[in-house]
Amino acid sequence: MRNYIWILLACLSAAACKQLDQEPQSTATKSAVFGTENGLKLYTNGFYNMGFLPRNSTSQDAMSDYLAVREVQNFLRPGAFAANNSSGWTWTDLRNINYFIENCNDPAVPEQVRNNYLGIARYYRAYFYMEKVKRFGNVPWIGEPLDLEDPRLNGARDSRALVMDSVLADLNFACEHILATNDPSRTTVTKWVAHAYKARVCLFEGTFRKYHPSLDLAASANSWLSEAERAASAIMANGGYTINTAGGTNLAYRQVFTSTAPVATEVLQAAVADVNLGILNEANWWWTSGTYGAKASFTRTFINTYLKLDGTPFTNEQNYQTMLFKDEVKNRDLRLKQTIRSGDYKRINNGQQVPAPPVFSYTFTGYQPIKWTLDDMYYDAGALNNNAIPLFRYAEVLLNYAEAKAELGTLSDADWANTIGVLRARAGITGGLSSKPTTADPYLIAHYFPEISDPTLLEIRRERGIELSLEGLRFSDILRWRRGELMEQQWNGFYVPALNTPLDLNEDGILDVAFYQGTRPNPVPGVTYVNVSATIGAITNSQLLKNGSSGELLWMNEIPRDWKEHMYYYPIPLNDLQRNPNLGQNPGWE
Repeated sequence: MRNYIWILLACLSAAACKQLDQEPQSTATKSAVFGTENGLKLYTNGFYNMGFLPRNSTSQDAMSDYLAVREVQNFLRPGAFAANNSSGWTWTDLRNINYFIENCNDPAVPEQVRNNYLGIARYYRAYFYMEKVKRFGNVPWIGEPLDLEDPRLNGARDSRALVMDSVLADLNFACEHILATNDPSRTTVTKWVAHAYKARVCLFEGTFRKYHPSLDLAASANSWLSEAERAASAIMANGGYTINTAGGTNLAYRQVFTSTAPVATEVLQAAVADVNLGILNEANWWWTSGTYGAKASFTRTFINTYLKLDGTPFTNEQNYQTMLFKDEVKNRDLRLKQTIRSGDYKRINNGQQVPAPPVFSYTFTGYQPIKWTLDDMYYDAGALNNNAIPLFRYAEVLLNYAEAKAELGTLSDADWANTIGVLRARAGITGGLSSKPTTADPYLIAHYFPEISDPTLLEIRRERGIELSLEGLRFSDILRWRRGELMEQQWNGFYVPALNTPLDLNEDGILDVAFYQGTRPNPVPGVTYVNVSATIGAITNSQLLKNGSSGELLWMNEIPRDWKEHMYYYPIPLNDLQRNPNLGQNPGWE
């Protein structure tokens, strides 16, 4: 089936071209495809293979504020990134989509059926353009397959307002005309997937316009936020989805990410594995390898945002800054133990369960993620994972609804209870579920959102960070909130009280790790020794303790990271700008 789809696409377009100045050429086979529903279905099925269904999206948060990774990304290093490093100015997918939209007009197919497939095509055109706008800001709006001689191929970029109004029109059409409301496999675009994506897009655009005054579009921010609210509300009222609670508060959250089949109550769309077809993901390989992945580890600054089970901030504890790992993970939001290795976490080795505290060959900070990984070590050795990867889930819908209403100033206590309250209840939190908060958390203000004083908005942002962690949405949130400075945050880890003192991280009576400087102490069997000397030989060491011989672990502290205002957009790639100077470069990247 996949091969046939691509044969059809090859017949209909010159799919090999990659620049905006090369366009598909129609052939004589159009009626064979556009004159039957099966032909329309096969063509639109091809859109799923155009990079719109990320099967390895489990690593998309590698560039975010809450993960320490192997290397500081060049984008954040002063002077290390420029237009010649940029990428993403590719348009092949758009040409294939536009070709379908222009030719899906054969009266041999009933109008309602044609509109269904047009809705899917326009959904993907909106998806395509949203990614371009997030990355580059203003881009050319191309709403039809252009002839090679068309002067628009060498024209300037269009305004953000024009492009985003066109994106919204596409999404509105998709929401209205896609017929399917339920797909048991959770692999296709349904009416509710379109609504979920519309809510995501409109929340992004509404908050981006609100918090980026230089756009001069703040006056229209609330209209986008209202669209986000309406799209999410439609799903809440009519979609039939609920938050997964199977397995209780200790299992229900992580189950959504490790289940082989999508958890149908909560997941709207997923990338589903198929062992027989060799369609698998590499989550374990990426997250448990000391060499393959980015060795991504949560920072302590972020871990501190997880509430206590009674709903109060962990950072209200007087000794939170010096609390040992074994203690700080207790009595916390139960999503914490379902997101990182802690406490009683175990793995499976040759059929036997074995204790699995954080391993410092895989983590820099001690906060080692498990959200996407399967517990059986069999899956660690390559792209072997068969867990379904949620792309849209009901939890995000609730968060989008709550944030849109909070930004509009219309969120009620009932709204809070039906969104944030529901998510926190699943996490075992008992306090503050039925009414909006009245006190702003000073930790969130000091470390994350110094310009936000509204307690409700602060808590929604806290909840979004925790609930959606590692799902590929964090950098987009940073962009739309205009909080790029978060990317400069220190990569810090758990507290180490003293050198040469082995720690039992999971209280199973077995010592796990010790930190030393200079000469390694006489080894204790089973203990991993980590050298936190300023230099190792002639090499600067990137893993240190904050106070020299004690304190928080620090990673890559010697590598400067810098965020400037122009970095909310990537530069237009140099080759594309040279090909069409009328595009103009984004300010600050000239």
